[in-house]
Amino acid sequence: MTEMLGSQAFDKAAPATMMAKTKAILPGALGEAIGVVLEIAGSSSQVMLDPRALDTFADSPDPVVASAGSVGSQIKMRVGNSWLIANIRSLRLVEGAQNRVAAQVDFLGEGDEEKLTGKLYKFRRGVTRYPVPGTQVFPVSTADLKQVYAADDRAFIEIGTVYPTRDIRASLYIDAMLGKHFALLGSTGTGKSTSAALILHKICELAPQGHIVMVDPHGEYAAAFKTNGAIFDVSNLQMPYWLMNFEEHCEVFLTTSGSERQIDADILAKCLLMARAKGRLGQEITKLTVDAPVPYLLSDLTNLIGLEMGKMDRAGDTAPYLRLRTKIEEIKADPRYSFMFSGMLVADTMANFIERIFRLPGDGKPISIIDVSGVPSDITSVVVAVLSRMVFDFAIWSRNEPQRPILLVCEEAHRYIPNERNADSSSVGRILSRIAKEGRKYGVSLGLITQRPSDLAEGVLSQCGTIISMRLNNDRDQAFVRAAMPEGARGFLDSIPALRNRECIICGEGVAIPIRVSFDGLEENKRPASDDPLFSELWREVGSEDQIIGRTIKRWRSQGR
Repeated sequence: MTEMLGSQAFDKAAPATMMAKTKAILPGALGEAIGVVLEIAGSSSQVMLDPRALDTFADSPDPVVASAGSVGSQIKMRVGNSWLIANIRSLRLVEGAQNRVAAQVDFLGEGDEEKLTGKLYKFRRGVTRYPVPGTQVFPVSTADLKQVYAADDRAFIEIGTVYPTRDIRASLYIDAMLGKHFALLGSTGTGKSTSAALILHKICELAPQGHIVMVDPHGEYAAAFKTNGAIFDVSNLQMPYWLMNFEEHCEVFLTTSGSERQIDADILAKCLLMARAKGRLGQEITKLTVDAPVPYLLSDLTNLIGLEMGKMDRAGDTAPYLRLRTKIEEIKADPRYSFMFSGMLVADTMANFIERIFRLPGDGKPISIIDVSGVPSDITSVVVAVLSRMVFDFAIWSRNEPQRPILLVCEEAHRYIPNERNADSSSVGRILSRIAKEGRKYGVSLGLITQRPSDLAEGVLSQCGTIISMRLNNDRDQAFVRAAMPEGARGFLDSIPALRNRECIICGEGVAIPIRVSFDGLEENKRPASDDPLFSELWREVGSEDQIIGRTIKRWRSQGR
């Protein structure tokens, strides 16, 4: 008579015989065993737990010990002079084996054993030596977890409390997290924006002379970084149009598709190169290209297009030139585009723009919040593309200079790096994907914040060395994150749908081992303006509706906020 457990068949009596060992009280601080190792299979193995032994710990004053044996909790086992720490991924009842509980576990790491007390210390990720079936299993205590999560001598920030403890602080190793990119994921309403603000505030406190650029599509974060950040929107961004490369020029100025678009692009390339050559401001540029960020006048570009149009023999050949010139003049005259296409931006302000946006130097305000909520929707992706590409290009062309690493944070990242199903062939997706793949070589770190990870381009999430996942309600999003996380974190992933607001699972390079964290609170003046409206309260307010409508219409018509 056998009982199937995983892929192996075991004698029913065997687990009971093995469990008899769990009643032995070991010397020192080890306490009573709660089970034995049943099967070893690399990172994922099985242990047999005794519910009666677990019951003895249920009323423990130590919340970690009290949760022993539950999904997501940790257990330990001694191998030689080391303690192995494992996370419980799943539980199931094994009927006919005195109602024992089989647990699937993932090994997280190991620590040395203190000879006098038997306690764990000097924890490290990875397993040197695996236990053998029959090895006793013990509950992990708060003291053990303090050793596991103790921050070593690397630079770190504290962002919350490790679940289910009350006093163990959760730390993120900054160099490891930023060196290999990070992603913050979570459904709407889980506290994602506030958590992002908390992490960025902590980084700013650690590095007040840092260089952080954040793309804010909804205008939420300006309120959070008034005192320690530089806030830019359409009123003061002053981003010169000539910083665009040829691909970005095409996105703004070309209105056709197919073969007509290629004809228009060829004309634009020829005229743009001549305009840049005319306006190079006396600089010696031996190999001027159409992508070089050299100032030029829009009027020079339209005049050159007109001159080229005059060379056409037939009237029908002039249509592409007319389309281009009309579009450029239309954008030049539209006040909504003045933050980028103003005639005042033709001077060589590139150095000043880089200083302001990249915070070089930071002057105690290391973060730039780029509020693109007021940017016309048809060029929003181009604006983000220019900013992202400038971060990357600056890092490439300054490789022989003293390094100034830059962190680029992208809120609503799925809008800019969409998957193939949602792709719109815009340049911003290509540059951000390139930063995800190559940025760390040049000192550019990417932080992605999104509520729809399944809408991100394939492979981008897997480039993020640290993943911070809050509650995700969508099955497809959960599966996408599960595929991007390492095998050892799978047990934690199963709890993602059950996370409370402002709780998260963190795994990857930025933490010692995967952890579940309850984020710290944030002062009111440091929170983003992302609170949902309270309909039940706001619908009770009446009065001054005519004034509200009047002011709104005025802003609406002037297209100014």
